[in-house]
Amino acid sequence: MTKTFMDFLSPTSLILLLLSSLISIWFSIRIFIKPSNLPPGPPQLPIIGNLHQLGNLPHRSLHELSKRYGPVMHLRLGQVPTLVVSSPEMAKQVLKTHDLVCCSRPLTHGPKRLSYNFLDVAFGPYSDYWREMRKLCVIELFTVKRVQSFGHVREEQVGQLIKSLSKASGAPVELSERIFSLSNNVLCTIAFGKSYEGRQFASGKFKETIDEGMAMLSSFWGSDFFPYVGWIVDVLSGLHSRLEKLFHDFDGFFERVIEEHVDPTRKRSENEDFTDILLGLAQEDQKASFRVTRDHIKAVLMNIFVGGIDTSSLTVVWAMTELARNPRVMQTVQAEIRSHVGKNSKVEETLVENLKYLKMVVKETFRLHPPAPLLIPRESTRHCQICGYNVYPKTRILVNAWAIGRDPEVWKNPDEFYPERFEGSEIDFRGQNFELLPFGAGRRICPGLTMGATAVEFTLANLLHCFNWELPKGMKREDISLEEEGGLTVHKKLPLYLVPVEYKWQDYKS
Repeated sequence: MTKTFMDFLSPTSLILLLLSSLISIWFSIRIFIKPSNLPPGPPQLPIIGNLHQLGNLPHRSLHELSKRYGPVMHLRLGQVPTLVVSSPEMAKQVLKTHDLVCCSRPLTHGPKRLSYNFLDVAFGPYSDYWREMRKLCVIELFTVKRVQSFGHVREEQVGQLIKSLSKASGAPVELSERIFSLSNNVLCTIAFGKSYEGRQFASGKFKETIDEGMAMLSSFWGSDFFPYVGWIVDVLSGLHSRLEKLFHDFDGFFERVIEEHVDPTRKRSENEDFTDILLGLAQEDQKASFRVTRDHIKAVLMNIFVGGIDTSSLTVVWAMTELARNPRVMQTVQAEIRSHVGKNSKVEETLVENLKYLKMVVKETFRLHPPAPLLIPRESTRHCQICGYNVYPKTRILVNAWAIGRDPEVWKNPDEFYPERFEGSEIDFRGQNFELLPFGAGRRICPGLTMGATAVEFTLANLLHCFNWELPKGMKREDISLEEEGGLTVHKKLPLYLVPVEYKWQDYKS
């Protein structure tokens, strides 16, 4: 379970944080720049600043604060000055107008260790290395053509999921585990050439290790908020040792994957997986300033794990949750899918592009349940102004995508699941419209956007075509919980149980 700041407030930790604060103040005096014209924000406590106000679901806590202090706020999280933006207009200033100034990443401890010295795409600071790694991913791995080339993997794995659900015989199934398994199998096959679901890391099962990785990335790290001394809190809390163990688990796993791929006796597949592509690039002659190494390859593979498996699966689960709570929408989207598919037993991936209402359902799910409700933190590299307020160098910047998706100035009845709001609208999630930011925007937009959206749409289309979904006996629609479980990504706290009833095309009435 992810721990928050308050979980670590032991007397020893408080003393260490006090020392950290005093040392930080001493360093600040040496390089003193008096901040002025800062955005409004809540009062701060000594030492911890506003950390106590984050709670277990920071995106909700910050949303409530923004209602009082406005869509651009200044907080101090420990010793770190932080800017929080919660409206499309302010997000546009950060992600577009001042994108170059605001596109670096803070050197946070968990992501740094799991990302091989920051030679990666998601968490690395803005640098020549970062630009080369981003270019590699965008040009070589996540083009539309490349995503389409893996259609056979998605079709095979979704087909296996449909078969397993058909065996439920009218009994309730817990969808979260099954959808996670699907996402894991698809992504592992695309990245490594085969599924590793049944395999184990050195210290635990595959899914448990993935969960531990997400927990490490979203945990409270004293060193992130209290420079110079905060690392001692990480050691005393046990986080440091957990992170080191996890790093070696992943490193050993990726090393085995690479060794399997360079084995001359390995039987080659007709379609290259990501590891094949990256190893091919490592063998090519490249300019001396940048060569693809094994650590680069491992960093990209780690990004795929963090950015792909969890986010795709939880989006499908949230979509099914909202559809189960809204039978009108469920019936409408199923009617559209079945009218296009006809007598076929499954949805071909090429048909998904024509399913306009399904795409509106996915957009509405992204609006209400963005996988990362607070986009991965940015950091300013030099002074700029947002909405007329000063933003100084080394300011951490949080974009609250969850709050933006529920902004009543933008969305009518923002808490209602109503896909029709996108009918005739040009708003999309590809980074040009700042009202909808599940994948971010600007230089830091998720490079796997196309792959993630394709997986979600294709999976949903088949689940909704192949089955009619009923509630377990004795359960009412209003009993379906929307309660969230916090972390780097936000999951449904309580599992979703639904009864799949196999659909026969002869039963369809046009």
